[in-house]
Amino acid sequence: MASHRKPRSRSRMTGGLRTTPAVGITTAALTSVALLSQTAQAAPAQPSSKPRLEEVQQKVDTLYRQAEVATQKYNGVKEQTDSKKQQVDKLLDDVAQRTDEMNTARQKLGRYAAEQYRSGAVSDTATMFLADDPEDYFSQRQLMSRLTDEQKKSVDDYQSQARETAKKRTEAQSSLQDLTESQTELRSSKETVQTKLSDARKLLAELTAEEKERLAAIQKAKEAAARKKAAELAAKQKAAEAAKREAAEKARQQEEASGSSSGSSSGSSGSSSGSSDASYATKAAQALAFAKSQEGKPYVWGATGPDSYDCSGLTQAAWKSAGISLPRTTWDQVEIGKTVPLSDIQPGDLVFFYDDISHVGLYMGDGMMVHAPKPGAVVREESIYYDGTSSIHSVVRPA
Repeated sequence: MASHRKPRSRSRMTGGLRTTPAVGITTAALTSVALLSQTAQAAPAQPSSKPRLEEVQQKVDTLYRQAEVATQKYNGVKEQTDSKKQQVDKLLDDVAQRTDEMNTARQKLGRYAAEQYRSGAVSDTATMFLADDPEDYFSQRQLMSRLTDEQKKSVDDYQSQARETAKKRTEAQSSLQDLTESQTELRSSKETVQTKLSDARKLLAELTAEEKERLAAIQKAKEAAARKKAAELAAKQKAAEAAKREAAEKARQQEEASGSSSGSSSGSSGSSSGSSDASYATKAAQALAFAKSQEGKPYVWGATGPDSYDCSGLTQAAWKSAGISLPRTTWDQVEIGKTVPLSDIQPGDLVFFYDDISHVGLYMGDGMMVHAPKPGAVVREESIYYDGTSSIHSVVRPA
């Protein structure tokens, strides 16, 4: 190749001999071939497009996060779809019942019309009406005037039933259309979740055995750091509680020494607050006992038990066992109850994660929670810092 040739020279000294141009050309060509051969042998392989392990982990985590967001959307749409389906079923049952009642009333009108016909009080025009619809027949004013009060009431009832049945049919058709749209959106949300999870599984499946071992080591180190943060939070809370008890005891002693009546008032208020705290602690203990009894069951998106759960399905079921009804999605659960600072977190509180509020766990105490983490995992106890300190969005006390 021309780009590898050395510039042609008129003459060159080699070992004291002057080479001719022809020899120089031959030597240059051989040298070029040798260089090309060496370059080909020494040329590095094309850079691999395979991402680094840390990048794979980040992509997998992102896909799981996106799947959780899609799952919450699926949960919300499914709840709406189930509600609309119940509404449609109820409307259709109502329409069917009204139709049966209307048909019975129609038969009754038919008998009245037949009686009018046999009595000779029916014109030819009315006879034609009678053959098609007794309602049309009885709409003739001159015939209505001949009816008894009972017969008139039957006509009025029939007309009222016909109007109400038509109204309910229209309402049912509208609800059916809404239901169809919700079902379409539900399928779309389901496909989004499945796609995200499939992509995550593919990324993990492409890892070598060595990479999987490295990934496990990274995860283990991450869990150790999370447990350390949980222990630090627990220590701070215990210190704060001890200081609070000490301050309360000191205040009590001062009140006793002064003999002031304010102590009685303060004690009454404290008793009321203590009663409220005790009530919450009792319910929280029930919710936690339920959640702990579910440990080991698999995470399944959209699941609410009893064999599997997603994150909000678990918290909903746990608090339901304590008599507290929570909404289905994390986005709605975060709006229930009272938001408290992380420093005041108590067992039973709901811990929400990420800016999109796509994950939730049930706080156990000592910086730990029980939750349904993600696909491929099971309900388990874990540090509330399992995914980094900045991932905690808020803490909510639901009761």
